[in-house]
Amino acid sequence: MANNPVDDESGGLKGVSTGTKILVGIIVAVVLVSLIAVFTLTIAVMETETGTNFPYVTSYKVTMPDGEPVTLGNTRITVTTNGNDAVADVNGIKAKLVAGQQWVINPRSARIAALGFPLLDMDFQITLTYRGQTGNNANFDLTIKTSKQVPEILLRGLIPANVNAQPV
Repeated sequence: MANNPVDDESGGLKGVSTGTKILVGIIVAVVLVSLIAVFTLTIAVMETETGTNFPYVTSYKVTMPDGEPVTLGNTRITVTTNGNDAVADVNGIKAKLVAGQQWVINPRSARIAALGFPLLDMDFQITLTYRGQTGNNANFDLTIKTSKQVPEILLRGLIPANVNAQPV
């Protein structure tokens, strides 16, 4: 009987080469580190000095649950609606808003980190424009102005899950 050429080669089809094993190992390590980085992504928000320039603007149409507190960054907001009027409580400061009225929230600073390492420091300012009431929700136009260009996915980290936000 003749020898099978595949059996004569060292390694043949029976095993995977060392180079392929190293490549697969590197790919698995990169995927694992990436997943851990995503799960350890944090956004810390602090007070900041005024006078910062905000050249980058992202806008959303948002609905906030009537009477329930929400937290944007570290700003606690509660809105109680009554038709075209609303009473907004932002960090303990109350104001009556009518449809079309804006509320500019004091600037804040944010540090975005993953795996404990800072990735981005930025300043931002939130402006809310009251648009009226729909059912049990208060409708606003939300504008986030930032000192640096920030990917939209990171900005959404400032918006809590109980706030419906649609980019405009």
